[in-house]
Amino acid sequence: MPTTQRTDARRNRERLLDAAHEAFTEAGADASLNDIARRAGVGPGTLYRHFPTRSALLAAVLHERIERLCAYAGHLTGTRPADEALAEWLRAFIAHNLAYHGLASALFLEAPDTLNANCHEDIRNAGAAVLTHAQRSGTARPDLSAPELLLLALGIALTTARPASRPAPTGTPTPDRLLALLLDTVHPRPHTP
Repeated sequence: MPTTQRTDARRNRERLLDAAHEAFTEAGADASLNDIARRAGVGPGTLYRHFPTRSALLAAVLHERIERLCAYAGHLTGTRPADEALAEWLRAFIAHNLAYHGLASALFLEAPDTLNANCHEDIRNAGAAVLTHAQRSGTARPDLSAPELLLLALGIALTTARPASRPAPTGTPTPDRLLALLLDTVHPRPHTP
């Protein structure tokens, strides 16, 4: 019986994290906790047993998504050509920041100690892994550092983030267009005498 309870609790936690991801993506950090519980198919009491505060839930969602993002870097470097791996991971990194920047900011304001400092290091390491993979294959310039690359990609996310209710003005470049330009600068230039 205890194993079944642990399995149920684990499943409820996973459903709550998935539902919170959807709700926070749609409504931001102020999404209704009761709505999250409803989406997960559990009662509010179950939500609060797993995540006693909104900050705890925000931190758990961010941690889980960061773990996925970092694992994706490892998957890509092991299965894709280096230039594809770099492009795909940067696309995922930008999408992550577009979806979660507001959550991270809200969490930092509410409870700065709840977000593990290792998250930033984990992302830097994942970015360094895909960049190093590309540099070793000759598809990325050797003088580019992972922090520089991540700051450039973060700039794309920050400058293109807007609520769905406020579309970008006509002529505003999309994140994909800006990523294409970034990738163009990442590729090594032929040496000219």
